[in-house]
Amino acid sequence: MNDDGQTRPASIRDVARAAGVSHQTVSRVLNDHPSIRPETRDRVRAAMADLSYSRNWAARALVTSRTRTIGILVAASRQYGPASAVAGIGEAARARGYWVSTATLESSDPASITAALSHLLAQSIEGLVVIAPQARVLRVLTEQAISVPYITLHSTDVQPAQVVVVDQSGGARLATRHLLERGHRMIYHLAGPQDWIEAESRMHGFLEEMRAWDAPTTAPILGDWTARSGYEIGRRLVRRELTAVFSANDQMALGLLHAIREAGLECPRDISIVGFDDTPEAAHFWPPLTTVR
Repeated sequence: MNDDGQTRPASIRDVARAAGVSHQTVSRVLNDHPSIRPETRDRVRAAMADLSYSRNWAARALVTSRTRTIGILVAASRQYGPASAVAGIGEAARARGYWVSTATLESSDPASITAALSHLLAQSIEGLVVIAPQARVLRVLTEQAISVPYITLHSTDVQPAQVVVVDQSGGARLATRHLLERGHRMIYHLAGPQDWIEAESRMHGFLEEMRAWDAPTTAPILGDWTARSGYEIGRRLVRRELTAVFSANDQMALGLLHAIREAGLECPRDISIVGFDDTPEAAHFWPPLTTVR
C-alpha cells in the first residue's frame, strides 16, 4: 500500500524485499543476465508471482529509450503466406522479450502506406518488418524517411538494405520439374495475381523450367489465390487437352480438385496437380496434395 492506504502495483524493490535480494539482482533476473544462479532466479520469480509483479514497460522506455517493440506493416490479406508470417514474427519476438505492433494496409495507395508507417513510428518501434506482396508498396516505402532498421519478406527490384527471401522461382521450377519427370508435357499453370511478387516469380519459374525441357507452353491462367477461382478455372480446364496443372498456391489447387471430381475425372489418374505453400490443410485434401514447402 502507499501512504494513503491504497493498493499500488508491486515494484522491483518490493520483489527484492520478498526474495531477500537486492533490487539490482531483480533487474538482472528480468534481463536474463547469465551471472544469476538458478536458485536465485527461481526465488525472484516466485516472489514476482506472489506479488503479481508486472514490469512497467512505459517507465523502462523512459529510462532506456527502448520500447522492445517490433512494428509489422502488412498488406490486408487472408492468404496463408502473409498470415503465417505475422504469426511467426510474433512468436519469435515474444520468445526474446519483444512485443509486436501491427498496422494493416487496407489499400496500397501512397497516402495509406504513409499513414500506417507514421502510426508505427509514433510508437517508437525499434525495428520494422514489411510484409507487402505488391512491389508498389515497397516502392513507396523507399521514398519514406524510415528512422529504424527494417526488412522486407519479399524479393523485388526495389529493395531496402535487408531482405528475407524465399526462392519462389526455384520452388516453382521444382514443382514443374516434378511433373515433367513423370512424363507430363501438357502442363498448365494456374498463376496468382500478377501484382503479387510471389505470383510473378512462380510464373517465371514455371516458364523457365518448361523451356529448359523444351516442353510446349501455354499462357498462364490468372487466378486470385482463392479456392473459388481455382474451381471456376478448373471447370474450363477439364475441357482442354492437358495432363497436369501447377497451381501457384494450395487454395486454388483445392478448387481445381473440386472441378476435376465434378467432371467425373480423378486426380492423379486423369490430371495431376502440384500446389505451392504446403498449407497445414494440404495433407487433408482428397487426394492429399503434392505441394512445395
